[in-house]
Amino acid sequence: MKSNQSNNENPPASASSAPPNPCVERAANTAALKAVADDGISYLLPYSQFLYAERSANATLEKQPDAPPERMLIRFASGDVAILGSGLKRVETDLQRYELQFIKAADRRLAATLDTHISAVTVTLTKENV
Repeated sequence: MKSNQSNNENPPASASSAPPNPCVERAANTAALKAVADDGISYLLPYSQFLYAERSANATLEKQPDAPPERMLIRFASGDVAILGSGLKRVETDLQRYELQFIKAADRRLAATLDTHISAVTVTLTKENV
């Protein structure tokens, strides 16, 4: 006798996962944030040194209408990570949960297809702690 219940081995097409986002990666129990700056240098900043994060509207948007709409500053004891982009609330939430593993800017042409798009990443190390 056949059952009317769906078989978990073949999920419906609507349950397929979204393609990976080239701007962010998430993982549980992340020890450090890997930030790839626009100059190509990557930095590992440990969550044990995380101080705070600040997300706001990008003030440059008033002067340049095509500028990224949001700005986020992530402050660690050893340095700051400044991010410009859109959909940064998700980055903020992942950071709050210590699940943000990786950030990197992606081509502007991808912005319309991504929930979270990062257009610029700048890392500034604190001189007295380097």
